[in-house]
Amino acid sequence: MDPAQSAVTLTVREALHTLSSSEDGGRLLSTLGALKRYLSGAENSALPGEQEEFARMHFSAVLRCLVGRLSPGWLELLPDGQLEDLWASFFLEGPADQAFLVLMESIEGAAGPSFRLMKMAQLLARFLSAGRMAAVMEGQSRQLTEPAFRLLQETLLTKVVGLPDHLGNRLQRENLEAFLPQNYFPLLGEEIMRVLQAVVDSLRGGWDCSVSFLSQVLGKACVHGRQKEILGVLVPRLTALTQGSCLWRRVCWRLVECVPDRAMEALLTGLVEAASGPDVLSRLLGNLVLKSKKAQFVMTRKILFLQYRYSTPMLQSLLGYLAMDSQRRLLLRQALKELLETWGSPSAIRHTPLPQQRYVSSALLICLAHLQDTELRDSRDELLASLMAGVKTRLDSSLPAVRRLGMIVAGVASTRIHPDGPPLRFQYEEDELSRELLALAVPPPVADSPSEVEASPAVETPDRGSTDDDVPQAQSEGSGSDLDSDDELVPYDMSGDQELKSGKAPAYVRDCVEALTSSEDWERWEAALRALEGLIVRSPAAAREVSVELAKVLLHLEEKTSVVGFEGLRQRALVAVVVTDPAPVAEYLTSQFYALNFSLRQRMDILDVLTLAAQQLSRPGRLPKAPQCGSPSPASQPSSTQAPAWRAVVQERIRSKTRRFSQRSPRWGPDAGPNEFNLVAGYFFFPLIRHFDRPLVTFDLLGEDQLVLGRLVHTLGALMYLAVNTTVAVAMGKALLEFVWTLRFHGDAYVRRGLLSAVSSVLLSVPAERLLADLPDELLEARPWLADVAEQDPDEDCRVLAVKALLLLEKLRDTLVPLSSP
Repeated sequence: MDPAQSAVTLTVREALHTLSSSEDGGRLLSTLGALKRYLSGAENSALPGEQEEFARMHFSAVLRCLVGRLSPGWLELLPDGQLEDLWASFFLEGPADQAFLVLMESIEGAAGPSFRLMKMAQLLARFLSAGRMAAVMEGQSRQLTEPAFRLLQETLLTKVVGLPDHLGNRLQRENLEAFLPQNYFPLLGEEIMRVLQAVVDSLRGGWDCSVSFLSQVLGKACVHGRQKEILGVLVPRLTALTQGSCLWRRVCWRLVECVPDRAMEALLTGLVEAASGPDVLSRLLGNLVLKSKKAQFVMTRKILFLQYRYSTPMLQSLLGYLAMDSQRRLLLRQALKELLETWGSPSAIRHTPLPQQRYVSSALLICLAHLQDTELRDSRDELLASLMAGVKTRLDSSLPAVRRLGMIVAGVASTRIHPDGPPLRFQYEEDELSRELLALAVPPPVADSPSEVEASPAVETPDRGSTDDDVPQAQSEGSGSDLDSDDELVPYDMSGDQELKSGKAPAYVRDCVEALTSSEDWERWEAALRALEGLIVRSPAAAREVSVELAKVLLHLEEKTSVVGFEGLRQRALVAVVVTDPAPVAEYLTSQFYALNFSLRQRMDILDVLTLAAQQLSRPGRLPKAPQCGSPSPASQPSSTQAPAWRAVVQERIRSKTRRFSQRSPRWGPDAGPNEFNLVAGYFFFPLIRHFDRPLVTFDLLGEDQLVLGRLVHTLGALMYLAVNTTVAVAMGKALLEFVWTLRFHGDAYVRRGLLSAVSSVLLSVPAERLLADLPDELLEARPWLADVAEQDPDEDCRVLAVKALLLLEKLRDTLVPLSSP
C-alpha cells in the first residue's frame, strides 16, 4: 500500500472520529483545518496526489459527517460563527459535484421542517449564488466516459434540472426565492454560458472538451417546459457570440446535435420561438435538420402539419431557415408540395379546425415567397394539379371562411406557380386576414449590399429637394392666377335632389302583379316593386286574393334593371305575402323547395323568407294599424304640423284639472296578443323535413348540396324556436330530433352547427314536462353524442354549441335520472 495514500486514509479516519465525538471547539477547529489542506486552493495545501485521493475517496464521507453534526449547539462551540464558516467552506470550495449531491441528499433526507433543513437550504442558495453550478457542469465536460461516470451524470442531471421541484416539495411554504423556477432556470442559463465560454477557451488552448452533459441539461430543462426561461438567456448571448466567430458556431451546433432525441422537439420549438429571424436560427442550428432525422421530422412535419399554436413570425423564421442553404432548400420544396396537398385535401378541410387551416395557408404562402421561379418550374404540373383540386374543394365548402381562404391562397399561388398563364382572380372583401396573408406572399428582401445602402440616400435627396423647390413655385404661380378666376365660388348643394320618375306607382296589389309580369315600362316595373310591400300591409284582404300567384311571381322574379336593393325589396315583399296569408303561401313555398328546375339561390331564398315570416308571425303586435282608405293621413292635412301642439295643450289642461287618488308611473308595454304562428307552424315545418333524403336530378341534399342542407337545418331550428309553447311544438321537436339523429355524424361543420342549434331549440321550445313525458329516450341518446362533440369535434363553434346544449340538459338531469331507472 502507498504510504501517502495510507497517511491520507489514517488522517481522515482520525478526523472523522474527532468530528463525530468531540465537543471541544478548539479541537474541532484544528481538525477541520487539517482536513482543509486537502482541498485545492487552500493555504499550506497537501500534495496533488493526496488531494486527488481525498477528493476521490474521502470527500463525500467528510461532508456527510459534517451534515450529521449540524445543530445549533454544535455551531456555538466557537464564537463569532467561526465553526459555521469553516463548515460551509468545505461545501463551497471542495469538488462541486460531490458537494452538490451531498447537499441535495441531506435536504431530501431531512425529517420535516427543522434547523438542519433550513441551514442546508440556505447553504445550497449560497452554493448557487457563488457560481458553483457552473463548476458542477464544467467538471462533467472534462471527464472520461466510463460506466461509473455515466451513472454519476444521470444522477447529476436529475438533481440539476429537478432542483426547483425537490426544494419546493421539501420546503413547502418556506421555500427560498432562489429555488423558484422563474429564478432558477435563468440562473442555470447563465451558468451554462459560463461553461460554454470555458469550453471555447479550452478548445482555443488545444484541450479536448465535451458538451454532452450541457446538451442533456438543456434538453431536459426544455422537456420540463422551461424553454422560455433558459433559452431567454442563452439565445441572445449565443446570437451575439456566433455572429463573428466560427468556433462559437461549431460549439453551438455541437450543443444542439448532442441533445437526446426525446428532448429534440422541446428544444427546437423553443429555439424557433426565441430566435429573432432565420439568419439567427441558421447560425444556432447549422445543418441540424439534415443530420438528425428527429430534427427533420419536427421542423418539416410536426411544426407545419401536426401543430398550429405557433405564430406567423415563428413560421417565417423556420421556413426562412430552410431557405438559407442550398441543401436545405430541397426540404423547403418538399414541404411546399405536402402543404399544398394538405391545403386542398377534402378530408383535411372537413376534419381540421379553421385556425389550423389558416396556419397551413400561411405556411404555404411563406414557402412560395421563398422559392424561386426556376425551383417551382420543375414541379409546376404537380403543384398546379394539387392547387386546382384544392380550390374546387374549398369553393364547394359551406363555410364562408374556408371559401375565402381558398380564394386568397389560390389567387397568390396561381401567380407564383404559373406566372406565364392566366391567374385565378376572385372577388372578396379585404380584411385584416386577407391583408396579412397577401403580405406573407411577398418575397423577402435580398440582403442589402454596402453599395446599395450608400446609394439609397443619394437617390432620395434630389427628389426631396425638387419637391421642396416646386411647392413654393406652384404657390407663387397660383397666387397670381387666383385673383381673376371663379374657383372660389361655392357649388350648389344637390345632395338632397331626387331623380324624377315619369312612371306612377301602382295603387293596388293586382296592378303590381300585372306590372311585374307583363309591363315593358321599366320605371313602372321598379315603382311596382318598391310599392308592393306597403300595399300588401295596407290591403291584406286584396293581397289574400292573389297571395299564391304573387308569391310565385316574386319567387321567379329576376332583376331586369339595376335596381338598388333589388334582393331586399323582393324578399320583404315575399315575407309580407307569407305573413298576410300564411297557410297557402307557406304550403306553396315548401312544395317548391323540393321541386325541379329551381336554382340553389331560389331554394335558399325560400328558407330565408319562411324564417323571417315565422319570426313576424310569432311576435305580438306585429302589424301596424293600416289607415282607412277614405280618411286622409296626417301628413296630407295642411294643419298637420300644428296638430301635436294643440293636442298637447288639451292633454295638459285635462291632466291639471283631473283629481287622482293614487299616483303611480304608467306601465307601457307591448300589446298582448296570441302567437299567430301557432296555427300555421305545421305548414312551415313538416313539408321541409319530409323529403330531405330524396335526391333529385339537380338537387341532392345528402350529396353535393351541403350548403343548402346547412341552411335547411338552421331554418328548422329557427322554426322550432319560434314555435315555443305552441300545441304542435312536441310533434315538431320529436320529428326534429329524429332528423338530427340521422345526420349527427355529417362531415360538414356548417351542417353540424345547425344540428346542434336545433337540439338547443327543442330544449328551449318544448315544455320540460312534455320533454320528459314524450321524448325521454331521444334526450338520453342525445346526451353522450353531445358530450362526444364537445370533446372531439374539430370545429370550435360546434364544441361551443354542444356545451350549451349540455348545459340545457343539465337542468333536466334531476328529473331524467329517476325516469331512466326502472
